[in-house]
Amino acid sequence: MAQRIPPLRTGHTLRLLEGSGEYFPALVAAIDAARQEVWLETYIFDFEGDSAEVAWALERAARRGVHVRVVADGFGSGEPPPAWRLRLLAAGVDWRIYAPPGRLGVLRPASWRRLHRKLCVVDGQVAFCGGINILDDLHDPNHGALDAPRLDFAVQVAGPLVEQARSAMLHLWQRMRAFDELRHGGLAGALTTLRGRRLPPLPVQPPALRVGSRAALVLRDNLRHRTDIERAYRRAIGRARSEVIIANAYFVPGQKMRKALVSAARRGVKVILLLQGRYEYFMQYYAARPVYGTLLRAGIDIHEYSPSFLHAKVAVVDGRWATVGSSNIDPLSLLLAREANVLIEDRAFAQLLRTRLLDAVAREGQRMDPAQYALRPLRERVLERIALALMRLALAIQGKRTYW
Repeated sequence: MAQRIPPLRTGHTLRLLEGSGEYFPALVAAIDAARQEVWLETYIFDFEGDSAEVAWALERAARRGVHVRVVADGFGSGEPPPAWRLRLLAAGVDWRIYAPPGRLGVLRPASWRRLHRKLCVVDGQVAFCGGINILDDLHDPNHGALDAPRLDFAVQVAGPLVEQARSAMLHLWQRMRAFDELRHGGLAGALTTLRGRRLPPLPVQPPALRVGSRAALVLRDNLRHRTDIERAYRRAIGRARSEVIIANAYFVPGQKMRKALVSAARRGVKVILLLQGRYEYFMQYYAARPVYGTLLRAGIDIHEYSPSFLHAKVAVVDGRWATVGSSNIDPLSLLLAREANVLIEDRAFAQLLRTRLLDAVAREGQRMDPAQYALRPLRERVLERIALALMRLALAIQGKRTYW
């Protein structure tokens, strides 16, 4: 079946949320208002700091009879802490772990196909999608307390795409249940689970926010939607006439994406990249840097963000098109992980996101100088080559040699 980018539909209401400081209160309020069901998927579900407020909200909802289903990635999260696990189980929260890595961990190639999307749907009426994990902005599981909050975004949506998000989450949930049935020898139970893919309808309620924005949910998986998110980016960049702004945490674009960015810059489009300037992971940090030379020579502005970790996966094109989601522009997101982005055509929303990004560029970004980049130390170049070689090896093992 040919892959295609889903069409943008009218009738959506949108709210931009920056960081856990804006996202968690909105998420908790929606969960506290739930009457029937809450679906939540996340790569990381941490229980430190303000992220515990989300866990409390899930517990409250389950205790008043709301059907609460949570899927957390097995590598990013694992099982909840014992005390929380008992609380959530006692409340009736249905908690599942996506693809536990097992004893071999990342040495097993299949374990690289992670659940990286961050989605929540409440009562079939409101959805949340973005890059923000259930993780306090000032806490990092690997680096401890942070001096400044992460830069990250999510979008709250009401409108037609909510049902699409709900259906996608149900489909994953039932696949996971079916695999559980098979592992325990229950073929009949697995087939029954897979047949029950349709959701019971929920009562339709009028949206509470402004109506009229065009939007679409675009997913990436390893079957029917393998390239949808990357193609959405390339199409928007290819249609750009004046400006492209991208903020992305792990930026190692493949050949087609690099060509799209360079082509835009050469036809006079102002291309601004806000990228990770703070060391977080060896491979993602160093593998990105060999790509910069080609982009800088094309006249693309690269700014590195270092007050805290940049975790955003957003873009604005010509001040009218925007995307907010979970997908990085690197092979792990674009070729292996389950991801979710919202595409938006709404000038007011795009301008708000543009303003926030340009403010971060001006106040907290450090512009990369092409001359200094060319003179970077030999040690850095060696580390870059090692990281890039490791990434290429990982893709070769997965059969993804054409990315470069």
